[in-house]
Amino acid sequence: MNFHILTLFPDMVMNGLNTSITGRAIEAGILSVEAVNIRDYANNKHLKVDDYPYGGGAGMLMQAEPVYGAYEAVAKHIQKKRETEGQVQSQKIRVVYLTPQGATFTQRMAEEYAQEEDLILLCGHYEGIDERVLEEIVTDYVSIGDYVLTGGELPAMVMIDAISRLVPGVLSNEVSAEFESFQDDLLEYPQYSRPEEWHGKKVPEVLLSGHHANIDRWRREQSLIRTRERRPDLLK
Repeated sequence: MNFHILTLFPDMVMNGLNTSITGRAIEAGILSVEAVNIRDYANNKHLKVDDYPYGGGAGMLMQAEPVYGAYEAVAKHIQKKRETEGQVQSQKIRVVYLTPQGATFTQRMAEEYAQEEDLILLCGHYEGIDERVLEEIVTDYVSIGDYVLTGGELPAMVMIDAISRLVPGVLSNEVSAEFESFQDDLLEYPQYSRPEEWHGKKVPEVLLSGHHANIDRWRREQSLIRTRERRPDLLK
């Protein structure tokens, strides 16, 4: 899977994603992550990409043209690759704009995005981005929560981490992604490792029994209990 991040801070996202599981997947060629610097498409010698918003107000707004230039360069590359591979050219490229005004990111959305071969993530900054370019290129508006961050880089990294785990070959244990929190809209059951007793607390006997049907039943029950206690909204 190929991630294309349009950002003012490429080093920020690449330094974070080149580590741990995503870093290993990139090194193995399972994932491709490209950070495109929007400033490279500014039409002035100072590489300025923002200006005051019409109508007044605090802060600066990212201009349409540099954002569109960065998008266009990536889109042309994707279309050329599709043409070489004989794919359908009319297929829309998914462009996700990270914004507090978007739909809240969920595990089901991660599963949907994991089916894409290419995904463009647009990171805003300052007071946002000129609405005209958003109308022209964005297909999805996504938020990672009801709070405001300085820019879209951290949300983009969160999304890529969640989506990458669902791409075949990224996790060394392919089964693990199937039994984590939010699968079937439930939180994950409690987990235990060695030693069998720690600080006077023992591992539940059922997990030591070797009876897989009973273990599966216990885990399902614990998932329901934990979801009811911590996220009752999911049960609805």
